[in-house]
Amino acid sequence: MTSGEKVQEIRSTRAPKLREDQIELLSRYGQTRTTEVGEVLFRAGDTSNDFIVVLEGEVEGIDDFAGEARSIGVFLAGRFLGELNMLTGQAMYVSAVVREGGKVLAIPRERLKEVVTEEPNLSDIILKAFLARRSWGMRTGLGLRIIGSRHSDDATRLREFAVRNRLSHAWIDLDEDPKAGALLDKFGATPSETPVAIWQGKDMLKNPTNAELAQVIGLKVDATWRRTYDLVVVGAGPAGLGASVYGASEGLSTLALESVALGGQAGTSSRIENYLGFPAGLSGFELATRALVQADKFGARTAVPEVAIGLERGDGYYRIGLSEGGEVAARSVIVATGARYRRLDVPRLERFEGVSVHYAATEAEALRCEGQEVAVVGSGNSAGQAVLFLAGRARRVYLLIRGGDLGASMSSYLADRIMGVENIELLANTEVRDLAGEDRLDGVVIEDNRSGGCRALEARALFVFIGAEANTGWLEGTVKLDERGFVLTGGALERSALDEDGWRGLSREPYLLETSLPGVFAAGDVRSGSIKRVASAVGEGSMAVRLVHQYLDDTGV
Repeated sequence: MTSGEKVQEIRSTRAPKLREDQIELLSRYGQTRTTEVGEVLFRAGDTSNDFIVVLEGEVEGIDDFAGEARSIGVFLAGRFLGELNMLTGQAMYVSAVVREGGKVLAIPRERLKEVVTEEPNLSDIILKAFLARRSWGMRTGLGLRIIGSRHSDDATRLREFAVRNRLSHAWIDLDEDPKAGALLDKFGATPSETPVAIWQGKDMLKNPTNAELAQVIGLKVDATWRRTYDLVVVGAGPAGLGASVYGASEGLSTLALESVALGGQAGTSSRIENYLGFPAGLSGFELATRALVQADKFGARTAVPEVAIGLERGDGYYRIGLSEGGEVAARSVIVATGARYRRLDVPRLERFEGVSVHYAATEAEALRCEGQEVAVVGSGNSAGQAVLFLAGRARRVYLLIRGGDLGASMSSYLADRIMGVENIELLANTEVRDLAGEDRLDGVVIEDNRSGGCRALEARALFVFIGAEANTGWLEGTVKLDERGFVLTGGALERSALDEDGWRGLSREPYLLETSLPGVFAAGDVRSGSIKRVASAVGEGSMAVRLVHQYLDDTGV
């Protein structure tokens, strides 16, 4: 692609041109000012910059990493600059420099949030452009740089954290990329100190924790710990985000804690096609982003990454212990910690995890196996969505299911589409028995569970979607769980479970989503008997908030 073609792509795909009436509407939220050639409108790393609409002249976006500047395109009159970071509070990935003087409309970040929440037509244009720019930035390698060895568990952890949070980043392989050594020298680090993360070409962190990395790049929001919240939501998947939006919108001081990434497991889905109101489908990341904008609009706070490790009751309040020390107090709690991915029981699985074995199929994973053969294990909707997404990138996709009928556990619309795609091969009654390769996956050995016959697939990547286990270790001994570790609620609780301190003196039975602790509710996949669907999880999150109101009214806490 020539530089001219690249600029054209920036203009037409990720920088839609606004109409005059749309610009006039936006002008109510900002101010017009003149610009001069060479003027820097904002720099990479800024967190308080304005949202810019070019009225006259030209503005160039520049990625300046370690003194090497590259143009990412030119924005002409009617185009706007900015990225998702402007809505989430993170720092900008690129700088904006005036190439031809003229005029711009500058809208402060806080006012931009008003535009997104109060002007539906403009909101859709801006959010779609921001989401497209983030996807492009991830493919292009803007922003964060992670240098390390693909054999390092810590490097894999950092890469997974960046991917799950959809952070624009570039992976620089210490073993294969000739630039890695020179970059380490430039920043005063040695290979033995990797993995290292470099932010904005100046801040270098040597093997940082996820929390340390999040703090530097502006992802981690420091919530006010010294207050008692009306509601603390533990987990920010669809159920948790739904609860946060409804809780905050109904006047409850609300805090959501998330251990890895906003959106939870659903946030890794490449396409959710059966969510009401989105006939063309939407990605899990898009759903989570829109929900986060809503939650922020109503005043909900989020803290990522923040891991809950315990729950205690005292003086009518609940205290949630945090992995990094300290605790947060709440009048009520909604548990929405979802579930953790199940792993295949095959030899040497750990060797390939994060390199060739994946538990999500997003743009980042797809780029690694473009044009290759891949295998997907699972028969649920998550596996079906992954197969269809990967079929657009991989040369061939094998779908491995243990049973004989794909439609037994997958929605019929997905199963029908899969059977109609030429480069997808369904292998029923099939299980993975071994993984071939040393540093990277060279093949997958499979077995027909009826005949016992084995064969090898030349798959260079394996995607696993075989369900999940309850993420309730932090609640053991605190609330009642079923035999599989999921939280029991409402009528599923035995009377004996309610004869403990929390229920003494109460004349009522537990509410529908209430646990064995009064005022503690469960919603979404973590709840025993829940329907494992995004829409039902969002519904349970909102329903739990209604029950929280009942609990607070009853107790007067």
